[in-house]
Amino acid sequence: MVEGMLIDWVAARPEAHLDLPAEWLDDVQVAGELGRIERDRARQTAREALLILRLAELRPDTDDPAPGTPGARRRSWRKTDPEFAGVSEFFVEEVAHALNLGRGTAAFRARRAFTWRDNLPATFALLRRGEIDERRAGVLADALQATTPALAQAVEAALLPGAGELSLARLRERALALLAELDAAAVEERRAGAQRAADVRVAPTVDGMATLTGELTVEEAAACYAVIDQLAAMAKADGDERPIGQIRAAVMAMLILRPADHGLGGVSVQLTVTAALDGLAGDTAAGGEVAGFAVTAAQLRELLARVEALGLTTPAGGSLSFALTDQRGRLLATVTAGELARLAAKGCPQHPDADADADADDGCGCAVLGVPEDTAGYEPRAGQRRFVATRDRRCRMPNCGQRVGWADLDHVVAHAEGGATSCANLCCACRSHHRLKTFARGWRFRMDPDGTLHVTSPSGITRTTRPPGLRPPEPPPSPPDPADDPPPF
Repeated sequence: MVEGMLIDWVAARPEAHLDLPAEWLDDVQVAGELGRIERDRARQTAREALLILRLAELRPDTDDPAPGTPGARRRSWRKTDPEFAGVSEFFVEEVAHALNLGRGTAAFRARRAFTWRDNLPATFALLRRGEIDERRAGVLADALQATTPALAQAVEAALLPGAGELSLARLRERALALLAELDAAAVEERRAGAQRAADVRVAPTVDGMATLTGELTVEEAAACYAVIDQLAAMAKADGDERPIGQIRAAVMAMLILRPADHGLGGVSVQLTVTAALDGLAGDTAAGGEVAGFAVTAAQLRELLARVEALGLTTPAGGSLSFALTDQRGRLLATVTAGELARLAAKGCPQHPDADADADADDGCGCAVLGVPEDTAGYEPRAGQRRFVATRDRRCRMPNCGQRVGWADLDHVVAHAEGGATSCANLCCACRSHHRLKTFARGWRFRMDPDGTLHVTSPSGITRTTRPPGLRPPEPPPSPPDPADDPPPF
C-alpha cells in the first residue's frame, strides 16, 4: 500500500521543466510546453478538490443550528446551495473565502469535488496524474453528479478510454445518452433539480450594458423567444429601422415592464441612481451607477431626463435623495430633497445672522448635516437605514454581489454583546451572510469608522471590503534615503 501511495504521489507532482523565455522556443517546444501546462493544470485542479474535501471533513455540521431551533436553515427560500451530508452548511462560504471567489463558484467546485470522489473515482485518479484535462473531467462530473455511484461508474467505464478524442459537447451528449439508457429516472432527477434551481439573473457586460437571463424549461424558453421574435418581425415590417436584435431586446423589456393596457396589477420599481453632480451637469465625464451597475455620465443624464428628473427634481412616483462625501469618497451625510431645502432655508441654528449675511460666501461654516445619531434600541431608525444603504449599496461580505434591496442591516458587533445601533456598527448583509455571521462559529467581523469591513474565516484568512465609493487610503510616504541627507550625516 505504501508503494502504491508513493507512485500515486510521484505521478501527481508537477512535471520538471526549464522555464525558458517563450521567444527562445521553437514550435515543437512551444507545443510541448502547452501540453505540460495543461497536464499540470489538471493536477492542480485535483489537488484543489482534495483540499476542499479535507476542509469538509474538518467542518462537521455538529455546530450548525439544529432543525426547529432559532437560526435553523429554511429551504423554502433558496434551493441552489449544495447539501453535503454531515458537513456544515457554512462550509461553502469558507471555501469561497479561502479561494477569494463568489459563493456560487465555490459551491460548484465543492460539488464537483464530491462527485469526482464519490461517483467518478477513475476520472479523479486520471485527473490527479494529469492524464485527463480539467474540462473533460468537469463535463463528466456535471453530467453524472445526480445519479448513483454505480450508474456513474458504469457510464465512466464506457466513456473514459476515449474521452480525450471527443469534443466537450459530444462527451456530454454521450454521457447523458448512456445515463438515459441505464436509468431514465436520473435524467428526470437532473431536470427536476435544474427546475428547482431556476432563477433570473442580471450581469453587467460592457459600455453600460447588461445581460438579463432566465432559466426555463425548453418549451417555455422556445415559446418566449417565438413571441419576442414575432413581435420584433412585425415591428420591422412596420418600418422600424433598428437591427432586429435591438428590436428583440426592446420587445423583451416592453413585455416585462408591461405597457399601460396590459390589465395586470401595478408594480412599483425603485431604481437607485448614484452620480456626481459635475457628471450630471456635463462638466466632467464622471459616470455613476444604476442599481449597482456602472454607467456613463451621458447615460445617467438620459435616464434622469426620461424620468423627468433633469434639474434634480423628484420624478413622479419616485424619490430623490443626496449623498454627501468627502474627497476620499467617505459618506458624510444623506438627505432628501425636501430636507435639503428646509436646511438651506433654516441655516445654522447657532449663527442665523451669518447665514443671512448676503456678503458671507460660506456663512459661519458650521455643519448642519452629518451621520445620523446612534439609537439605544435594536432597530435602526429610518435615517440610519438610508445612510447605511447608501454607503454600502450591496451585501458587504467579500465576493457577494447581492444588492441592497435584498440585504438586511446587520450589527457588526452584535447588539446582545453591547454593539451599538450606529452607522459605524451597521452594515448591509444578505440573509445568507447575516445568518453566517450570527450562527457560524469561528468567523470574525470588524468594521472601521469609514465603513471598511474586515472578515476573518475560521481558517484565519482575512478579506477586506470597502463601501463602493470609498477609495483606499493613500500609502504613507516612503522614508527619505539616507544617501540624500545633506551633511553633517
